[in-house]
Amino acid sequence: MSHQTILHGPERRRRWDEDERRRILMAAFAPGAVVAEVARRNAISTSLIYQWRRDALSIDRTVAFAPAVIIDDEPKLTGMPMTEMAAITIELTGGTRVSIAASAPAALLTAALKALRS
Repeated sequence: MSHQTILHGPERRRRWDEDERRRILMAAFAPGAVVAEVARRNAISTSLIYQWRRDALSIDRTVAFAPAVIIDDEPKLTGMPMTEMAAITIELTGGTRVSIAASAPAALLTAALKALRS
């Protein structure tokens, strides 16, 4: 059974804003997702999804440096064992703060840093 969409009027191409593209890409490349099914649900071709992914991955992501601020104050002991005190605290704009304990597994640290990068 085939499905056809007829576009009429002066504009024959559909337009997607960045939020729609991001939503479709997240759905298409989520674990266990099938790109063809996501494309069918959104009435677009699979090649367009792959093109959007190529475009998103090719964005110029130049290396940027952020200043590191070292505070010499001694940590306030709050009854926490030393292994659970934050070894790294990252403050982002907007007041977001991420603290990583010295005892955190390497996989957790890697995942947290990757999430901050995107």
